[in-house]
Amino acid sequence: MKGGVSQSFKLYLLHVFLLLLYLQDSSCSSVNSLKGSLNMDRKEDTLLPEISPTASPQPFLPLLAPSPWAPFTNSTLPKLSGLCTLKFDAVERMMGVTSIDCVAPFAQYLANVMCCPQLEATLVILIGQSSKFTNMLALNGTLAKHCLSDFQQILVSQGANGTLQHICSLHPSNLTEGSCPVKDVHEFETTVDSSSLLAACGKIDLVNECCEQTCQNAISEAAKKLALKAYDLLSTEGAEVLTDHSTRVNDCRSIVHRWLASKLDPNGAKDVLRGLSNCKNNKVCPLVFPNSSHVTKACGDGMNNQTACCDTIEGYVSHLQRQSFVTNLQALDCAASFGLKLQKANVSKNIYKLCHISLKDFSVQVAPEVSGCLLPSLPSDAVLDQSSGISFVCDLNDNIPAPWPSLSHLPVSSCNKSVKIPALPAAASGQISLNSLSIRSHLRLFALMALGSLFYT
Repeated sequence: MKGGVSQSFKLYLLHVFLLLLYLQDSSCSSVNSLKGSLNMDRKEDTLLPEISPTASPQPFLPLLAPSPWAPFTNSTLPKLSGLCTLKFDAVERMMGVTSIDCVAPFAQYLANVMCCPQLEATLVILIGQSSKFTNMLALNGTLAKHCLSDFQQILVSQGANGTLQHICSLHPSNLTEGSCPVKDVHEFETTVDSSSLLAACGKIDLVNECCEQTCQNAISEAAKKLALKAYDLLSTEGAEVLTDHSTRVNDCRSIVHRWLASKLDPNGAKDVLRGLSNCKNNKVCPLVFPNSSHVTKACGDGMNNQTACCDTIEGYVSHLQRQSFVTNLQALDCAASFGLKLQKANVSKNIYKLCHISLKDFSVQVAPEVSGCLLPSLPSDAVLDQSSGISFVCDLNDNIPAPWPSLSHLPVSSCNKSVKIPALPAAASGQISLNSLSIRSHLRLFALMALGSLFYT
């Protein structure tokens, strides 16, 4: 059992989708035969929205999933322990958003960018808002187990994946104070400069915070003050104390997040927490690179068959495309990481350019006849429309070549304003037309994902 859906039910859904795909192909064949060569010439263009040749590429929503969605989005009555004291009604709307971001079939593909950051933010806000009544910013171990179980039961009842604890590495200890010595609200506010902390983090600039780190520095400073209460400052235990202190600071950072969530309204707290999460996530490539020895063999120094090299690299990248959606900035990190890995294995030629590898090749592919989906680097959520399904913003218009890294220079930082990075896909804005992709593409995408999920059960 995975995501609340049995193996046999998954296979049944897959058969339904494939049957619908077949019927769609059949019903379109007679129409397509009448359109002649004109449609063949225009086929690629009709997949993209019209844009001015001089305008910045605009995003649109390519993943409009077809019905039936009822098995994943119909609410059921959750089985709660009755022992959790957290105020779930304070984050009712936010849990609805979380259940959509972590919807059963897509959760593992959206985990690093959307599902897990939203899940973690919701938990922080839940504890923070509840502290208004309990005066505590953490739960004890026993209560944490009950509350985490209830939290997941509610999400699953709304269509979320049933294995979120595994997907997002979530444990009851994430709801406790860990090794932080402070969890009482009053003690917190007498220990840190709460007014300065709130001034720095009450509202953050989602674009500049990752570079300027105004809020992040304020949180770190507050966490250090909390951690210092754990032991005597005159301790001479040396490195062991330093290591212990580092762990405590990290645990206290969670306490600071919860306090902030108690002082802000849930939507404001979500903006801050998701923004801080994105600063962290956009710095790291989330993909796991399997053994690439066959790539280095085909493309290494002395390469005498370009076609064989490109076929090999494209096959390798196709495996990466089954892992996760990535943001545009993560795609840069992934391109740099893989390129450096190959260079260290004596692949000196720019095979990205040689084989026409673009940034979109490092993300999940929307459909065979389209291309990869790069999610915005700013926080975003999936949207559920009862008539059309789940959709989320990504960009299919930019074809930015993957930059080949240089061993003599560090990868370009998005914070280095003296270096011009090629234009990245625009963040979501405005109402975007959804007519540019056919239901055939959506059926194929969902069938491929459903098929892939069977192998991970």
